[in-house]
Amino acid sequence: MDPPDLEHLAALAAALPELIRFGTSSWTYPGWQGHVYHQTYPKAGAAAAMLAEYARFPLFRTVGIDSTFYAPPTPATLAAYGAALPPAFPCVSKVWDRVTMHSFAKARYRAEGGEPNPDFLNPEVFLREVLEPYRSHFPDHLGPLVFEFQTIARSARLTGQDFADQLDRFFSRLPRDVPYAVELRNREFLAPPYFAVLREHNVAHVFSSWTRMPPIGEQLEIPGAFTAPFVVARVLLRPGRTYNEAVDAFAPYDRIRDPNPALRRDLIRLIRQAAALRIPAYVLVNNRAEGSAPLTIAAIAAQWRDE
Repeated sequence: MDPPDLEHLAALAAALPELIRFGTSSWTYPGWQGHVYHQTYPKAGAAAAMLAEYARFPLFRTVGIDSTFYAPPTPATLAAYGAALPPAFPCVSKVWDRVTMHSFAKARYRAEGGEPNPDFLNPEVFLREVLEPYRSHFPDHLGPLVFEFQTIARSARLTGQDFADQLDRFFSRLPRDVPYAVELRNREFLAPPYFAVLREHNVAHVFSSWTRMPPIGEQLEIPGAFTAPFVVARVLLRPGRTYNEAVDAFAPYDRIRDPNPALRRDLIRLIRQAAALRIPAYVLVNNRAEGSAPLTIAAIAAQWRDE
């Protein structure tokens, strides 16, 4: 990865609307050495130190904390991240999947694999294990909390209306002063009941680019898809490409290997709509989208400036 022209990147950042916050989906990637990172970090235990340098990169105004999908963050971890970040630098954190997992994943839970999860959309578990640590130890950096729902099998016989009803009951039990967002893996749930529930509770629909979801541009065409006073987009994979295929093709994430002009145009549209509505937009880009998240963000920012 070529050394960055910091003046050029700063100019691109200055051209973006103030409420548009670009960031990446996680940040501990050795392949970014020489571009985002200029210090040498050990392979483990350096997440907070790397986050401090990450936050100085001109185009980054947010970051996605993905590890919290697999376990709630500890107070010590949140305190370390908070100390590493500048004031009022909001983070987009994935919610522990104990709350969003409809059935136990066989790959991670040998004994319970395939069994229904008794804590699916359990508000008490969320409030105690997820929200309380953030409010106590990370209040200055609490951005949208993303409820990522992995694909729910058809064998579960959960209709779109059933899912929307369960979301309604769940969000009715949560405090409304926290920004929440929902990310789907079932495209058939992208229907009026789902969007109506999100609007009722000021919860954002996550515009995600993922293997089996429609492109972000198609999601933008859905009436009423902007459901909250903020927007979240997560640019993960080119539709049709699996995670493992992307890892094999793109690691170590030091260059763009598969430019996706259609995806970039969709994100420009999303930014334009958010700017017109004067609402914050959190746009998180993953390395697996094109090969290198920082370079994808720079390319989109340049396109915005030129247009």
